[in-house]
Amino acid sequence: MLKIAVKRIYDAPSPNDGFRILVDRIWPRGVSKQEAALDLWLKDIAPTTELRQWLHHQTVSAEVWQVFKQRYHDELQSNGQAVEVLQSHCAEHPITLLYSARDTAHNHAQVLKDYIEERQDRRP
Repeated sequence: MLKIAVKRIYDAPSPNDGFRILVDRIWPRGVSKQEAALDLWLKDIAPTTELRQWLHHQTVSAEVWQVFKQRYHDELQSNGQAVEVLQSHCAEHPITLLYSARDTAHNHAQVLKDYIEERQDRRP
């Protein structure tokens, strides 16, 4: 069974984090590589720059969030290599997806977690 956590990169690392994966395309401001305590930076799995900028120029309503989630799902469907890398790490050990967005409820890392868990549930 998958064990995937989601956490802001600005939160202190914990032994419970397992394998720490940064899933942002851009390195987070004010965080050194040592402080980040990363095991992997999987920037290719992050939303495209265009999608990220589109979301940041919106007031996040339920409708806008649904559109973002669908567009990001579409991007993930076309990004098999990065998704496979993430799934292989999930199969090996508990992981924590790290992101830098301020909004803890509306961020791509949570969408990514849900996407990976849904794919796992559909496997035979």
